[in-house]
Amino acid sequence: MLKNRNKIKVLFVCMGNICRSPTAHGVFESMVNNEHLSDQIEIESAGTHAYHVGEQADKRAQETALQHEVDLSYIRARKVKTSDFEYYDYILAMDSDNYAMLEQDCPSEYLDKVMLFLKFAPAHPLDEVPDPYYGGIKGFANVFEMVDMASKGLLEDIKAHHLA
Repeated sequence: MLKNRNKIKVLFVCMGNICRSPTAHGVFESMVNNEHLSDQIEIESAGTHAYHVGEQADKRAQETALQHEVDLSYIRARKVKTSDFEYYDYILAMDSDNYAMLEQDCPSEYLDKVMLFLKFAPAHPLDEVPDPYYGGIKGFANVFEMVDMASKGLLEDIKAHHLA
């Protein structure tokens, strides 16, 4: 399905696009850049709600990412658009609530693109990336670790199925 396309397009989605999805965006982009695949993989993030449109990632998410040499400062929050369902090849929800919202808004012909991000971290005991917004810095560190694990699995999946 995707082998004839120029780039594989990945969209990470959480509620407000200031904690989990920009972290995933930054971590995955860093991995893609390190493997010199940025000309083959396009990465973006968005939220199911428009609470923070135009804002940078949460300072705690940025601080946690910087501890791992991942810069999130260039990412700005945006809301998922209807056109995203056609445009992106992978639409990765951080949790089941956001998955349900995406599924509700997604045209039926694109539903196979929408999935939970932690599907790509089968060894992880959880299915969802928890929202760290109302917690402390430890929650952001936990999210970073989960996102890092799932990003590695996602990159391996893309390489195996689309870049071979």
